[in-house]
Amino acid sequence: MMLREQKAKAVEKILKRYPDRRSAIIPLLWLVQRTAGYVTPDGITEVAEITGVTLTQVQEIVSFYTMFHQKPVGRYLISVCDNISCSLLGAEQLVEHLEGRLGIRAGETTANGLFSLQTVECLGACNMAPVMIINETLYPNLTTEKIDQILKNCT
Repeated sequence: MMLREQKAKAVEKILKRYPDRRSAIIPLLWLVQRTAGYVTPDGITEVAEITGVTLTQVQEIVSFYTMFHQKPVGRYLISVCDNISCSLLGAEQLVEHLEGRLGIRAGETTANGLFSLQTVECLGACNMAPVMIINETLYPNLTTEKIDQILKNCT
């Protein structure tokens, strides 16, 4: 009962914004993720109870959107766009560079829990390709040199 006990005021604030409780599913899932670091099974259950939908319906939303994580991620979540614009401008090589620098493959987290790496379909910044987001910060016009500097600033 993480949300009801720890974040009762935040839950009520969200529910007031949405007359139909089902519309609050995504904001409540964000709250779970911000609180626990990922969308926990208990969080899914609690969101289903609060909104009056089935567990399956909430799980479908969590599994559909790449922004929701079903397992813990590193302190720095690196999301590299691999859509056509970024791919044409070297995103695949940048992912390989990140994998080499971090010692992990896309979809994994470093042993120290500092970095997680993932590829995502589109970050909506095609005019600045190739791009990545670390947590909520967008990094445009990437090169391997820029990535090395960004990683240095993270540690």
